[in-house]
Amino acid sequence: MKKERAISGSSEVLIFKLGNEEYGIDILNVQEIRGYDPVTTIANSPDYIKGVVNLRGTIVPIIDLRIKLQLGAPTYDALTVVIILNVGSKVIGMVVDGVSDVTTFSADQIKPVPEFGTLFSSDYIRGMGAVDERMVILLDIDLFMEAEQISVPDKIAA
Repeated sequence: MKKERAISGSSEVLIFKLGNEEYGIDILNVQEIRGYDPVTTIANSPDYIKGVVNLRGTIVPIIDLRIKLQLGAPTYDALTVVIILNVGSKVIGMVVDGVSDVTTFSADQIKPVPEFGTLFSSDYIRGMGAVDERMVILLDIDLFMEAEQISVPDKIAA
């Protein structure tokens, strides 16, 4: 059963692209944004875990959100970035196609997620942000990373 999450006040959101769609996460979860660099691959890890990087002495797992969300084969180019996130007590890197901007959404700009029944779990979607003619899928990144949507073993995560 899906828990209703009240949306009140305004939210400052980092907007990023995956394919043709725009997604947003709370800016407070973002530690930094980096270009995509080669990673150290971990044997027997799921395909969406690209590997790990050493970030100033912290070993950070890098996941590819395009692969996890089944949005087609990723291409890594000059626009590809890694968003370094603080999720709970873990630091995790998330590969995305590009970052567009930081926007503040007021509560009335955030619409509820339509019900999809049992087709798939949309619990990690906080809402749909409407700004001008754009729709931004707002992710609850804490819930998304922690609720089995993306399982990063504790042995890998810092």
